[in-house]
Amino acid sequence: QTQLLGALLAAASNFLISVSLNIQKCAHLRLVCRAEQKPYYTSKLWWCGITLLGLGEVGNFTAYGFAPITLVAPLGCISVIGSAFISVFFLKKTMRTADVLGGTLTITGIFLLVTFTPNVPQELTARQVQNYLVSWPFLVYSILEIIIFCILLYFYKRKAVKHIMVLLMMVALLASLTVIAVKAVSSMIALSVKGKMQLTYSVFYVMSVLMATSCAFQIKFLNQAMHLYEATAVVPINFVFFTTSAIISGVIFYREFQSAALLSVFMFLFGCLLSFLGVIIIARYKKEDHLQIPFIDCGHIPGQKLTGKIQPDSQSTCYGTLNKEGDLVKRQS
Repeated sequence: QTQLLGALLAAASNFLISVSLNIQKCAHLRLVCRAEQKPYYTSKLWWCGITLLGLGEVGNFTAYGFAPITLVAPLGCISVIGSAFISVFFLKKTMRTADVLGGTLTITGIFLLVTFTPNVPQELTARQVQNYLVSWPFLVYSILEIIIFCILLYFYKRKAVKHIMVLLMMVALLASLTVIAVKAVSSMIALSVKGKMQLTYSVFYVMSVLMATSCAFQIKFLNQAMHLYEATAVVPINFVFFTTSAIISGVIFYREFQSAALLSVFMFLFGCLLSFLGVIIIARYKKEDHLQIPFIDCGHIPGQKLTGKIQPDSQSTCYGTLNKEGDLVKRQS
């Protein structure tokens, strides 16, 4: 019953997040269409979206205290399919065949995930977290993760390799630590509210610092990926990487599949695969919305900043000129 409550809370929270993103997008579009340009933070509609986003994130955080990581993390796909369908009402977009197909696959995957997720005790004490931190499976996993992250960071910093896979693999490695810490902190807070005080243990504050730090760096690399690449590429890859790393961390750190039957494991993984395919279909065939801008972009090269723009020139027979060649073209005209 507690696990079902966590699943419902995670589903509702991700649905709220999808609604909030569409409301924020709608607020930005309304401000652009106005003759008098105002900052986005002056819009009541935008603040409504931010409030819903905050409620959704708090709900997700709470869900980790009632349900296993292997259930809460994959339910993030609800925000993707929810956004696709809600945009029909908020942004007046048309429903596509890819949305229906992807939504059907994702909902089927969610059903399998909820049905075959292992039923494990969710009361997690501070002493249990301490024991998990020094267990040999987690120590081996941590060492491997640190080595892989350092290699990726070396290519990112020293070799200036900003490929989407490199960026999102670093996000996923950090996310595995984030969900471990979130699960621990949320569970200890839930137990403390019930009267079993856990906040006096130092491990609670260690996990809180780990949660905040890993989340901050995770956002940094994810924003870098969103800046360099289209959302249609970032969203599905990030969801697949994040969910996979979260499931692995839940299995290794919290031993969530320790007593699960082989059939349950197979059906759970099949549900994950269906959810992955659904999100990829929805996001991959989604066209990017670009706001109208008073210049023509020369294009975007991943990993490099390009400041040159072609400005329309009404005083010349040419359509536009580059800044450095302006004088030459004018003389030729």
